[in-house]
Amino acid sequence: MAAQKLWTGGVLDRFVASDPGLLRLTAGLRTVASIALTLAVLAAFRAPAVLLVAGAMASMVSTFAVVESRPREQAVTLATGLPVALAAVSLGAMLNRYVIPGDIFFILLIFCAVYVRRYGDRGTALGLMSFQFYFVSLFVHARPATLPPLYGALVAAFCCAAISRFALVRSAPERTLDRLRRAFRARLAQVVTTGTGLVGAGAEGEGLEKAVAELRRDTARLHETALMIQGRLEDGTRDPVSADLLQRRIADAEIAAERLGLLLIKARDQDNATTLTLHMPPLPEEAPGGAPGRVHGGRRTEDAVTARLRRDLAGLRLLITRSAPNDRGTALNVIRNRLLGYRDQENLPDAPLVEQDVFRGIGELTRAVLGLRMPVDGPQDESDDSPETMRSREELDAEDLSIAREDDDHDADADGTGGLRRPTTRAAFQVAVGSALAVAGGELLSTQRWYWAVLTCWVVFLNTSSTGEILVKGYRRLLGTVLGVIAGVGLAGAVGHHVWTALALVLLCIFGMFFTAPLSYALMSFFVTAMLGLLYTLLNTYSLAVLLLRIEETALGAACGVIAALLVLPVRTDDRTDQQLRTVLERLREVSTAAVGQLSGGPAADLLDLARDLDKALDDFRRSTRPLTHPITPLRVRRRTARYLVGMLETCAYQTRSLAATAELMPDSSRIAADPRLALAGRRIGDNLDVLIAHLADDNAGGRVEAGASVAAMLEGPRPEVPRPGSVTFRVLRHIQRLDECVVGLARPLGVPLATGREEPAPGKGGADRTPLPGTA
Repeated sequence: MAAQKLWTGGVLDRFVASDPGLLRLTAGLRTVASIALTLAVLAAFRAPAVLLVAGAMASMVSTFAVVESRPREQAVTLATGLPVALAAVSLGAMLNRYVIPGDIFFILLIFCAVYVRRYGDRGTALGLMSFQFYFVSLFVHARPATLPPLYGALVAAFCCAAISRFALVRSAPERTLDRLRRAFRARLAQVVTTGTGLVGAGAEGEGLEKAVAELRRDTARLHETALMIQGRLEDGTRDPVSADLLQRRIADAEIAAERLGLLLIKARDQDNATTLTLHMPPLPEEAPGGAPGRVHGGRRTEDAVTARLRRDLAGLRLLITRSAPNDRGTALNVIRNRLLGYRDQENLPDAPLVEQDVFRGIGELTRAVLGLRMPVDGPQDESDDSPETMRSREELDAEDLSIAREDDDHDADADGTGGLRRPTTRAAFQVAVGSALAVAGGELLSTQRWYWAVLTCWVVFLNTSSTGEILVKGYRRLLGTVLGVIAGVGLAGAVGHHVWTALALVLLCIFGMFFTAPLSYALMSFFVTAMLGLLYTLLNTYSLAVLLLRIEETALGAACGVIAALLVLPVRTDDRTDQQLRTVLERLREVSTAAVGQLSGGPAADLLDLARDLDKALDDFRRSTRPLTHPITPLRVRRRTARYLVGMLETCAYQTRSLAATAELMPDSSRIAADPRLALAGRRIGDNLDVLIAHLADDNAGGRVEAGASVAAMLEGPRPEVPRPGSVTFRVLRHIQRLDECVVGLARPLGVPLATGREEPAPGKGGADRTPLPGTA
């Protein structure tokens, strides 16, 4: 029974980790519940198949279009969307008979639907509803005479969508944030579990490379979950102080987990000890150390230290997975006290320095896990605390008080809603021109199904910002459509004229569409096309020629979207990546300068917010480079360079986050003291970033990146003091040194000259490929 419970809990943890916050599951279940309830209501009134299809589509649109986080805002958007839907359907029914006026109005409607995105989530939702419901009227061939029953189906669909959202599948911001916290712990446990595979004699050769790759993947997923939590702190917590506390704890745990992973990689494989997110050649490393396990005759054998490390990692994972308030017990307290003891030098095992660093990393991550509980779970049982555990609690309490004082001292800045006028206007013109081309071409292909080309053109512009992204999205939609046609043929043949069987399969396809949408746009398109085959079967308009026409219209719509993006106010992928890269470097300079300044005795700054801005900017840059790194791109040199830049910037972001987290601890910690000598190293890093930013803004800008003495050499003074290995000062120096090396390493791929002849790692294997990204050199 206990084994079965443990297995069930492990499966649940893996599922929670794969879908953080259960957001995809919630979206799929809510949409399916809304459609099923709508179909049940319409069936009770003996509605014909056309109204069933219209009601199902209306219920789906009214559910997924509303994206606000708070229930009150969702209700307002849903209530406002009903008259918009009725107006769009009415106009579609009246203009459907007039080809030219109807097409012109449709294009104007598309322009307005995209233009209103500047007004935030509600504007985006209402614009989406206006377009989609006009499309619904075309799909079901609405006429003025059929409007009254169609109105009833729409009203029923909106009411059922509200019941599904606010009663059947509720998702309050607080509950979503709590689920995200559980997902964060599950992914944190995955990082520790994968890291355990690097210890001892289990992994060699390709097995070791696979374990390192898995650790990097798990760490990237942990970072993704942390970003999702940060985006929901404001709505999911009761006050700003609680939001700041949780943000601090999440950041500490993420940094401690990545640091532990780096130390495990370094202890096992020196050549890979750069960063968990860097997939390119490594940077210069520090002096080599030992590795867990001793080598005899070319094979590793597990010694006492390695066995102890495995045991402690297993204990750490137990603490992470059993971190709920009701999970208490003497055994857990003993494990926690022992692991926290590794934060003191005297409690470390007699082992090489590289192995002692791993045990220190376990102690720091244990402290971070302890901190994850305190802002939410309240007072803890402290009866079995060791002196080190008591000290950790005191440090965490001091940080909490410091954050509370900071919140009382100043008001939070209001977020502006402006600044996006130009992108929304440009996108509106692009979509309008592309839709006009799609209407003209679609009419030539089919006077009955031309709107599929318009729909594809509309969709490929959603959440894209450059020509390359539009091209990749169009390719994925076409691929998913082709595969969906094959599946639709099989499903339509199997279903025949069994209406309710077809509707059940439609619900399954809709669930698959929403569950896979964040993972793969091709999969989502597959489920959409398979669902259409079933809907055509219900409408008695199914044929193989119709599904083949769907492929032709999809290809035409994607092509029209790409043509419009190239000809109308184009945004080249290179220009977009340059813009995002400058933003990342500017945010990197802000955080690194503020963190090093505080560590050297300067004024305190809001480092956590600055670090969050850096993470957002880096995430935007990573998305903008996806067209450059896509497998279908023929420009292999550019793909390797883009991957190298992303890896280097992720390394810089990790080192900077670590500095910021350490600097945040300084005012309330007796272990961290300001060192004015750090200001010199921080100044060089800031100057180098300024040179890189200037060269991105102007190819003819002057300045050279300085690659001189190491940070340790720069700190030497009349009475040089070497920091003790494992101390906080030693860790700070190591982060600054890594950051300095990575910033210098960005010079060559960006085409910026160096002030010395020092060779930097090249963005390709073996250093053979140093070609910069077009538009960045």
